[in-house]
Amino acid sequence: MKKNFVINSVEFGGADLPIIAGPCVIESRDHVLRMAEKIKKSTTAIGLPMIFKSSFDKGNRSSHTSYRGPGLDEGLRILEEVKKSFDVPLTTDIHDATQAKPVADIIDIIQIPAFLCRQSEILAAAVATGKTVNVKKGQFMAPWDMKNIIERVKHAHGEQLLLTERGTSFGYNNLVSDMRSIPIMQDLGVPVVFDATHSAQQPGGLGKITGGTRELIPTLAKAAVAAGCDAVFMEVHDDPENALSDAATQWPLDRLDSLLGSIIKILHTRDK
Repeated sequence: MKKNFVINSVEFGGADLPIIAGPCVIESRDHVLRMAEKIKKSTTAIGLPMIFKSSFDKGNRSSHTSYRGPGLDEGLRILEEVKKSFDVPLTTDIHDATQAKPVADIIDIIQIPAFLCRQSEILAAAVATGKTVNVKKGQFMAPWDMKNIIERVKHAHGEQLLLTERGTSFGYNNLVSDMRSIPIMQDLGVPVVFDATHSAQQPGGLGKITGGTRELIPTLAKAAVAAGCDAVFMEVHDDPENALSDAATQWPLDRLDSLLGSIIKILHTRDK
């Protein structure tokens, strides 16, 4: 039986379809505040709850020359301002066990990146904060193998866990999304998020940066909602072509309303 729970009035695993959205990485205070305001306006208007996401440090970039973010202290200060200004729950990712405790002072959902989903110390540190933990399924893992991650979290006395499907490696520089993974992981007893933008990536496909197929994001998002996902994750940017991270697969802000409209139509059909 899938476990439902509420985070700051946002329900996971129930009738709601939370939207986890924001720019991939914090590019500046002003940009993040502007994006949070506009994304919340769009999600509120259509009646979908929102969790704001942005990273203070991207520790897994394709190249050492890539922008990583403002760092832990400055990044958390900016995210705390977002929370206070717009009254939205927050999520961000950690790449090291030592980051869990300071992040938990501000963040509502601690995200574990896909490449780190099996790192015991990071999982244990995130669970120890008492916060909800969202573990992204590794691109190298089968959905049924996430049972071992759930058992690790339970062993560490974790109470609230999300799993996120974000595509599976298929040959070189390519990902495929198997929508069967959504009900398979739900049957393990946890709500499942679908990451519509990272699933459209072509990792390292442009040499020193990750490529992707932005035009396929709506297809993936709509298919995941039809398959019964409990939330949709998407990175959103007002100028994706010039974004400092994941430029190929951030969804354009000016097309967000249209995509949310398509999603909610499928949601209403699904719930009948």
